[in-house]
This record gives sequence, C-alpha cells and structure tokens, in this order.
Amino acid sequence: MRYRPYSHLDFAELYAIEEVCFQPPFRFGRRYMRRLIESPAASTWVAEEDGRMAGFAIAEFSRKSPGAIAYIQTIEVLPEQRGRGVGIRLLCTIEASARALQASAIWLHVESTNAGAIRLYEAHGYRVEGREEDFYAPGRGALICRKLLDTEISE
Repeated sequence: MRYRPYSHLDFAELYAIEEVCFQPPFRFGRRYMRRLIESPAASTWVAEEDGRMAGFAIAEFSRKSPGAIAYIQTIEVLPEQRGRGVGIRLLCTIEASARALQASAIWLHVESTNAGAIRLYEAHGYRVEGREEDFYAPGRGALICRKLLDTEISE
C-alpha cells in the first residue's frame, strides 16, 4: 500500500469512494468535497495499491495562537480494503501532517454508534471531550474527540 498526497487527477476516484462509503443524505456533495479538498487550509492523503485508490483522509487546519488546530473531516476506506490497517495508516499520516504544521491538537467527530471507529481513535490517544446530538441527522449523534499533539515529528 502506498500513501501519498492527493492530486487533482484523483478527484473522480476519491469521490467514488465517498459514494460507496456514505449514502445520501450523509455523504458530502461533490461540489462541497471539491471545495474542501482544494482549500489551502486542507490536507488530503490517498492510500493506493496497484494504481487503485483504497481510501483517503481529509483534515482542515486553522491557525490559533500559538500554533494550529487540525480537524479530521473524514477517513474513508473501501469495504474490501478494511481490516488491513489502511485507516490507521491514514490517521497516522494526517497526524504527521498536523505535527508538521505545528498543530497543538487534532479534533474529530465520530458517530456515537460506530464502535469500531471509536475503539480505533481511543487506541490512538483520542479522548472523548463531548457529544453533539443530531450531528449527522436527527437521532444520529456524534462524539467529539480530541488528541493533544506533540510538535515533534515522530517516525
């Protein structure tokens, strides 16, 4: 598996993964996704194997004094690629990007019923800081998780 920065040539394949992973009304719209990825305040990483995209991750950064804060918008892995560590590696890659920008913390929302994702985030140092009811849709709340980052880039 190869992990690399997003290229504008990746958009069609990346959005096809969005369509597999999320059904309306829970998926990002095509226009919103393109705007998010192309934002200078965003970092997008792609996982690919044999020239085919297996997943991707998007984080946004905002400057705070001191440093920056990162927010993971999404980590998505094709169903047939799950269980192979792709999501973990994308998470670590996004964290490395955040450290390189000297972010002091990284935040994310995770659906409160997504036990697998919650376990993954907790195992990697994320702590639940709160809950937002109806975040995804009525009756579909989210846990708000945060991880403090050291600004040393670790291998």
